[in-house]
Amino acid sequence: MQKGLVTTLLTAVVLSGQVWADPAAPGVAPAPNGIQLPANYKDWAVISISHRVDNNTMRVIVGNEVAIKAARAGNTNPWPDGAILGKMVWKEAAKDSWPKAIAPNEFVHAEFMFKDQGKYQDNGTGWGWARWLGMDQKPWGKDANAEQECIACHTPVKSSDWVFTTPAQLP
Repeated sequence: MQKGLVTTLLTAVVLSGQVWADPAAPGVAPAPNGIQLPANYKDWAVISISHRVDNNTMRVIVGNEVAIKAARAGNTNPWPDGAILGKMVWKEAAKDSWPKAIAPNEFVHAEFMFKDQGKYQDNGTGWGWARWLGMDQKPWGKDANAEQECIACHTPVKSSDWVFTTPAQLP
């Protein structure tokens, strides 16, 4: 396909307001609510990091292009439709070579929030929620209602569009 044609098609998609979903990760089962693990999330840009002292985990929060653009512009309350936030979680461990520093150890899970006011209006948040456990990325939750646990946890940040993450500021 010619470069000019690709550019024209992409421009038409952007101007039409359509949000194209990232392709699903091959070989990974969807979450019980049907949400697919994005195939390329490992290549997304970092929005922020966090450290939970209650369970000794460290997290890297990443976003798709829509989320990164919103985070860099400060347009996160509300986040725009099409934004996907991903959180990779590891148990922490002291580094053998530098005991005062902590580093990622065992991978715990990857969890995602998918912003789509229309598609997820019934759960009252405008977000779709999903998690995949461990290195084998096993879908978390017994059924489609598993997202209710996510929503309950995020209720304290309802006024921040259900998002705990504060995007890290860059110069």
